[in-house]
Amino acid sequence: MIIAMAAAARLFIRGAHSTLAISGVGTGRQNSLLKLSAGCSSRLKAQRHAAHFTFQPDPPTTEYGDTQKMNLFQSITSALDNTLASDPTAVIFGEDVAFGGVFRCTVGLRDKYGKDRVFNTPLCEQGIVGFGIGAAAAGATAIAEIQFADYIFPAFDQIVNEAAKYRYRSGNLFDCGNLTIRAPWGCVGHGSLYHSQSPEAFFAHCPGIKVVIPRSPLQAKGLLLSCIADNNPCLFFEPKILYRAAVEQVPVDSYTIPLSQAEVLQEGSDLTLVAWGTQIHVMKEVANMAQEKLGVSCEVIDLRTILPWDTETVCKSVVKTGRLLISHEAPVTGGFAAEISSTVQEECFLNLEAPIARVCGYDTPFPHIFEPFYIPDKWKCFDAIKRMINY
Repeated sequence: MIIAMAAAARLFIRGAHSTLAISGVGTGRQNSLLKLSAGCSSRLKAQRHAAHFTFQPDPPTTEYGDTQKMNLFQSITSALDNTLASDPTAVIFGEDVAFGGVFRCTVGLRDKYGKDRVFNTPLCEQGIVGFGIGAAAAGATAIAEIQFADYIFPAFDQIVNEAAKYRYRSGNLFDCGNLTIRAPWGCVGHGSLYHSQSPEAFFAHCPGIKVVIPRSPLQAKGLLLSCIADNNPCLFFEPKILYRAAVEQVPVDSYTIPLSQAEVLQEGSDLTLVAWGTQIHVMKEVANMAQEKLGVSCEVIDLRTILPWDTETVCKSVVKTGRLLISHEAPVTGGFAAEISSTVQEECFLNLEAPIARVCGYDTPFPHIFEPFYIPDKWKCFDAIKRMINY
């Protein structure tokens, strides 16, 4: 099957090259069918690269010592560097990690710590996770990288049926709690079907693992170090669109941020907004719009940990505000917003002033050029707020 697919791919590539040569595209001549005016071309480029959010850094802190300006991928590198320096059993492995990884999150670590501690693997996700389970069970601190969260599905059985159940099935005689799996996650502006997915809900249905998604460099480093230190297998999804777009002051030394504790980023009295990862920055903008245009006071909550999630913080907020809007990039049907919505209506039904709203991705594969229409941007969320307030 794989050989057949490879042969088909080679045939397609040869055919594509032939077409390009015939049409003149890429040979210095401009195809009249693809010809665009300079103004139109520049407008398309501007639209294509315009982000649907504005990153809002956390306030600087000296709680954890000296800080340094880092973007998100540098904060990940810093966390991994701290771990390798302090834990001689720690190993990092995955596709291309020895070269720094496609997003440069492991750059320089092989040279600093050696090829026995930072090394490449074959292109085999189930093998990467299976190896990680064995290494963790043998006592190593195993940090696996899946190159994109979209590629994690071949490893689904290893994560759900092996890693998550290892301690339970042995009666706590052995476990792989020292396993952490990192993966770039979410939309990026041009990732299309296989480089834009948000698969957290698939794993939220699986007891025995933890699922964590940070919103910023400061959060990423602290939460990743908490995942590595935790005695349960952890999935750590990194918003890839923030790798370079998010820059703030991050502590240089090791520090941890507690798992399963949501954070109230902005207090409010009329409506609760819940999100995680990149979508938090959309929610912050929406909260400002609601205050300025509608006079509505929104409470913004970053869930941070998807499994096990902080029901207490969310329900306490909804009891106060009476309204809840949840937003995520993943498709709406079966998304984690549904779990939050169900729990809140069970716990806070008599406090609700309006139906709980979900503003999420559509039930379609993630598109390419239509990504701006797919993502739950601030305008969709703002419209949902207006409907809730007018209910």
